[in-house]
Amino acid sequence: MTQKIIAVVNQKGGVGKTTTTINVAAQLANDKNSILLVDLDPQGNATSGLGLAKEQAKQTTYDVLGGMPLADAVQETHVAQLFVLPASADLAGAEVELVGRTRREFALSQALQSAAYDYIIIDCPPSLGLLTINGLTAASQVLIPVQAEYYALEGLSQLLNTIQAVRGSTNPNINLLGIVLTMFDKRNSLSEQVQAEVRNYFGDKLFQTVIPRNVRLAEAPSYGRTIYEHDRWSKGARAYKALAKEVRDRA
Repeated sequence: MTQKIIAVVNQKGGVGKTTTTINVAAQLANDKNSILLVDLDPQGNATSGLGLAKEQAKQTTYDVLGGMPLADAVQETHVAQLFVLPASADLAGAEVELVGRTRREFALSQALQSAAYDYIIIDCPPSLGLLTINGLTAASQVLIPVQAEYYALEGLSQLLNTIQAVRGSTNPNINLLGIVLTMFDKRNSLSEQVQAEVRNYFGDKLFQTVIPRNVRLAEAPSYGRTIYEHDRWSKGARAYKALAKEVRDRA
């Protein structure tokens, strides 16, 4: 089947990457799409953010990268149509173990060949190591969350160079789906300045939707819930619903 594979990437931590991954995936699932969320981050925050105990997962992304069939490790979540390939701290070992393998950049891509979902969304780790390269090699499109702060564009050139390198080597079909501004505070003129700067640099690749600073968004992962379950009327929920629509329209 035709499926869309989106890697959510930023090598800076704390920019709302996992929050974006979880809530875009959940809203796309709410829209009657079958979704696989691949947790490619050894911290396993996407796994726990969906209410799964990462310490108790018997089969994880680590096992799938090692050759286990994808279907043996995928788990259901409490959100209908949303499935997850969980991660645990063991995944950190995969970065080292993959180094000695031939075609090491293609381990995830090969594992996903048997997948049958409308969307596969990959939560990449906050680094540009071999795990992230695997995510980019498997993906058709890249979504980059950028925090609305002074150093927003710092490091983005390195990320874009990495995407360009992947396009020239392991994945010629990868494209930038878009940039989304997170932790946006409209009361702060800096957020507006950063938005203008990012728009000037990326043009229409910047999503119209901005994700606000929102206490309810910050609370939801500690309960293992998406923002729609935690507080569907919050500003954060409304923003991610709008972003998911933009993602669907672009993808």
